[in-house]
Amino acid sequence: MPAYAPDPAPLDRERAHLAASRAALRVMRQDAEALDIRDVAANWVNAAALEAAKELRVKELADLTHTPLFFGRLDYLPTAQEGQSFHIGRRHVHDAHGDPMVVDWRAPVSQPFYRASRKDPQHIGLRRRFGYTGGILTAYEDEHLDDPAEQSGTSRLLQEEIERPRVGPMRDIVATIQPEQDEIVRSGLGGTVCVQGGPGTGKTAVGLHRVAYLLYAHRERLARTGTLVIGPNRSFLHYIEQVLPALGELEVKQATVADLVAHVEIRGADEAPAAVLKGDARMAEVLRRAVRSHVTLPAEPLMVVRGSRRWRIPAYELEELVTELLARDMRYGAARDALPQRIAHAVLVRMEQSGEAPDDRVQDAVARNPAVKAVVKAVWPAVDPAKLVLRLLSDPEFLAARAEGVLSAEEQRTILWQKPARSVRAAKWSAADAVLIDEAADLIQRTHSLGHVVLDEAQDLSPMQYRAVGRRCTTGSATVLGDLAQGTTPWATESWREALSHLGKPEAVVEELTAGFRVPREVIAYASRLLPHMSPGLAAVSSVRDAPGSLEIRALPAPAGPAGAVDATGAAGTAELDAAVLAACVESLRREGSIGLIAADSRIPALSAALAAAGLPHLDPGAETTAESRLTLVPASLAKGLEYDHVVLDEPSLVVAGEPDERTGLRRLYVALTRAVSGLVVVHRDPLPQQLART
Repeated sequence: MPAYAPDPAPLDRERAHLAASRAALRVMRQDAEALDIRDVAANWVNAAALEAAKELRVKELADLTHTPLFFGRLDYLPTAQEGQSFHIGRRHVHDAHGDPMVVDWRAPVSQPFYRASRKDPQHIGLRRRFGYTGGILTAYEDEHLDDPAEQSGTSRLLQEEIERPRVGPMRDIVATIQPEQDEIVRSGLGGTVCVQGGPGTGKTAVGLHRVAYLLYAHRERLARTGTLVIGPNRSFLHYIEQVLPALGELEVKQATVADLVAHVEIRGADEAPAAVLKGDARMAEVLRRAVRSHVTLPAEPLMVVRGSRRWRIPAYELEELVTELLARDMRYGAARDALPQRIAHAVLVRMEQSGEAPDDRVQDAVARNPAVKAVVKAVWPAVDPAKLVLRLLSDPEFLAARAEGVLSAEEQRTILWQKPARSVRAAKWSAADAVLIDEAADLIQRTHSLGHVVLDEAQDLSPMQYRAVGRRCTTGSATVLGDLAQGTTPWATESWREALSHLGKPEAVVEELTAGFRVPREVIAYASRLLPHMSPGLAAVSSVRDAPGSLEIRALPAPAGPAGAVDATGAAGTAELDAAVLAACVESLRREGSIGLIAADSRIPALSAALAAAGLPHLDPGAETTAESRLTLVPASLAKGLEYDHVVLDEPSLVVAGEPDERTGLRRLYVALTRAVSGLVVVHRDPLPQQLART
């Protein structure tokens, strides 16, 4: 077993090193603040860029009081790194001579902290972990990897850090990264990685730490191309937004898929069948045909007047130019920009044949000639993506011509609007419509590509949404995170290979995390009873945390009356259920940590009123950054990706019933059951779903 705080003398020395490191960090920040860059830049643009870089550097050097500067130490053997010791932390800190006092966890010299073992010590003699309470160093734990006599075992400090109460937003796991997680975090920038992980396996944290690592290892490249984290909703993004700043990365943008495709205001919603069809990858071909249908072959010759000379381009030659551009399958807008230059070049050939010697300036002038511009406008007109989709969804004949052989007549009727809109502004666009507009926009003009994109909760995306994300990293890479068992949309993917193909990254490596560190073994085993009924063949998570008593099922008496009859005591029964739920919340509030009250969306108004009447303040999902309350009222539809120390789950049968089909309902329930870190209390009056029965 690792030795746990064996001697106060080393602890005092480590505390002194922590104090000295904090002092050194303050000096580094003061030096950055004192930089005089007034006369360095050649112009105001460079001066502004330098000032912004300076301000960012100062922010990066902030000393977060409750965030330890280092969490571990490595003592190398004399045969490696000259036998030096390195303190491993969230950022680099050096002394006045430039010698490291804390080494960034992403540096190569830090890697053995996560991967070294007695079987493979990686030249490490001692690995030391530190324990903190309120930012104060209170304990340490040693592993002598070069001592075969020392027994190996579970790290007590590691376990305590994993189980530390979660009040506020998500925090980093930099001190607890496991070897299989570290391999994913440190994988190269060139390839796309897909991480399949059940509840509590740390896939979201792995994705965020991978961004931090890539920014460390490829900072200049990613500074030019950009990075982006994509989450399922705003509540989720608020929950994770503090992880990267805690690791010193302040400029990573975050967005939802809806943010990426926000070309129009969303004021409508589709029925599930229409949403599924609009999200189908076949719509990409329908849109491609619709865009290209605007091109018409020229039927008349072109006459270009230059001074006293006239140059005639016959219709057949214009047709050849248009046909050639269509065959190249270029972006519609790029081809439209190229057509006047092609026509101008044909005119220049005639000029040269007549003895003239025109240059590029003449070609540009011909391309701007009114006659040439008129031909381009008639043959290859400008297309507005929103207007195109508006026509596609409003005009049955236009849709039928573009969807022939792709969508059946019944499918076409499903996606057509029953009440066609007269204009883009008047249309009641749905979220799926916005994705179609984004696809059309990319067919017209190429979407800017980023260097790296992290896509979380990816299992819930439609094929067209995958394409929208893929457009943002066509020349970059991606980290795709998700759990097939937690897919709760009608279009949720059943195969990562299929999803990655739609993303445009079919060569991506699929990694699976099966060791659970967050959800207690008792809770995950209970939730895993649903897996055979909703995701057959998917491996259950094996939790490393044994927490007896972490699961409690509280059943209220069933309402009186014959089966199938309307419950005359329904109001009283609901009040009894509310009271039992509130009692469970009050009990949880007596414990340390955050509390999540998760319920079917239809129950949220009633529970909110009951909490208010009982004088129990509560937060909405994503507002956990405030200190007003430790209790969050969570609609089941927003629970995905969130975690709480204690969870009270209200009426599981209503969570299932709130979805369009039983399988989706069971997946929604699986998500709700697996949000707890320390304890789960299930309160119900109606019978539990039969799939939760013991088998």
